[in-house]
Amino acid sequence: MKGIGSLLLLVAAGAFVHAAQAAGEHAGGHGKMEGQHGGQAMEHGQAGAHASRAGEPGKAAQATRTIDVEMSEFRFSPERLEVKAGETVLFRVRNTGKIEHEMVFGDAAELAAHAEEMRKQAGMAHDDSRGLTLDAGKKGELAWKFTNPGEFQYGCLVPGHYEAGMVGTVVVK
Repeated sequence: MKGIGSLLLLVAAGAFVHAAQAAGEHAGGHGKMEGQHGGQAMEHGQAGAHASRAGEPGKAAQATRTIDVEMSEFRFSPERLEVKAGETVLFRVRNTGKIEHEMVFGDAAELAAHAEEMRKQAGMAHDDSRGLTLDAGKKGELAWKFTNPGEFQYGCLVPGHYEAGMVGTVVVK
């Protein structure tokens, strides 16, 4: 019986180490997270980690318009948006689903790579200034400045959601 107890202790210690690593940094650079989870965009400690070809975090006070977005299993409404290059948009986001969802901006390659990292780090709290995570039934706001013309995406990177098709398109003209 003593051997089984030692084995259980070793397994528990390994799980603790894995959980601690998952809560910290991964290749996407979340690093130290500050702020509140569940409805607030959050900053993390790595410089430049907010950069995206799709633009940059904006300031709500500088928004030229507001767009309402609804998240549910496993879709966004609207699924397609058109904005002007240089425009700052305030997104009022509502999770009408039964589970947690998030809205993160990037190009297709950025979001696909980040979704893969999130699958590898299942259970890791994920928020940064490029997106907004909301628990079921919650609302939040996210300001985004679209700096470059092109076609970009907004997606839910909760493991499995992006792969299930929870992605929208934003065309920046």
